[in-house]
Amino acid sequence: MFENLSSSLQKTFKNLRGYGKLTEKNVKDSMREVRLALLEADVNFKVARDFVKKVQETCMGEEVLGSITPGQLVVKRVQDELEALFGGAHEEFDLTGSPAAVMMMGLHGSGKTTSSGKLAMRWKKHGRRVLLVACDIRRPAAVEQLMILAGQVGCDVLGPEPGETVPQLGKRAALAAKEGKYEVVIYDTGGRFQVDEELVQELKEFEAETRPNNKVLVLDAAIGQESVNVAEAFRDAVGLTGLILTKLDGDARGGAALSVHAVTGCPILMTGSGEKMEDLEPFYPDRMASRILGMGDVVSFVEKAQGIVDQEEAMRMQEKLAKNQLDLEDFLGQIRQMKKLGSMSSLFDMMPGDALKMDAKKKEAIANASEIEMRKFESIIQSMTPHERRNPKTIDRSRRLRIAAGCGRKLADVNQLLKRFEQMGKMGKQFKKMEKRLRHMKKFTTK
Repeated sequence: MFENLSSSLQKTFKNLRGYGKLTEKNVKDSMREVRLALLEADVNFKVARDFVKKVQETCMGEEVLGSITPGQLVVKRVQDELEALFGGAHEEFDLTGSPAAVMMMGLHGSGKTTSSGKLAMRWKKHGRRVLLVACDIRRPAAVEQLMILAGQVGCDVLGPEPGETVPQLGKRAALAAKEGKYEVVIYDTGGRFQVDEELVQELKEFEAETRPNNKVLVLDAAIGQESVNVAEAFRDAVGLTGLILTKLDGDARGGAALSVHAVTGCPILMTGSGEKMEDLEPFYPDRMASRILGMGDVVSFVEKAQGIVDQEEAMRMQEKLAKNQLDLEDFLGQIRQMKKLGSMSSLFDMMPGDALKMDAKKKEAIANASEIEMRKFESIIQSMTPHERRNPKTIDRSRRLRIAAGCGRKLADVNQLLKRFEQMGKMGKQFKKMEKRLRHMKKFTTK
């Protein structure tokens, strides 16, 4: 997401930092490049024009033109305007009420039903009782899909009865949610391939029966500027309290995310960048602006890791590494933990430093290679017996050949895995030696 825009902006700012002093011409030339980068990223024309105008006005002051670090100040001005473009401050769902009601809307294929399941899982993890309501009665298998997701999440689901209309289902579900003392009820409403009068009327009647305090539109970011038009249509028809942008990993330009708040005035609440149930994250304008400008997003990375990594397991692994007692079962566990964190390309976007200096193609190539390697190593370990996983030293050539044949890999791949595991063991020995030296130094200094 935003790879093209990020690369273009970083190139422009690199040139700016090369100037010892800025002039009005430098600023105007740079802003022309910024405007072009925004348009190439599929940002709405008016949004791009207004953005550049605001940045240029703030950069023409004496504070910037006379500064000893003018390039850095221009970057700061751009970052401030990007944050404003995204909505300024992070906004949450309104979870007040008994229960809090969330009405999910969107066109077919936007990821509305999947996002409903992801939200249910997120709130259930926070200890809330959640009820999912399958209101998409026209799309084939939509009700079944939500029931499967509810089973994966471990929350209750309510579906339609024969002959029941969507507004009637909403009224019954609202009463059931209150009687069942649920804290959150999520209505997965029906969609269409486009906004039409029938859909609008159905949603209005449904809203009148359920009175949701959250009216959320799920938008497919990969459809670009059309998503902005869809958001305007839903906003004008039933009103919106927030947006969820999905499939951000499928669009390198990201123009929809940059345009939709500015055009509709609706806050972006969450973003989805994958098919896994964990791939739905709160949207923070300041953090997204930092990613685009190549500054990374360490805070989001740490929060994501804390939500996935078992702290007790991490401590156990640390102790085993220090004692050089790791086996291939542990190695497999580490691979699976990494996979839960999301795609390597999304993790790269959160990392400050050298990773952000690479161009988008090189970054994507490295990320893809890393993911392929993890999948390869996982399949190789799964092809081993439990004894082999726990006792890697017993894996001789004949076992390696059998393991390679069992998972459809080459002998060289098995050798590569075992070599990587051996390197990890050597790292553990180095940690142990370092720990001994530190203890010795501490003992010496306390005498």
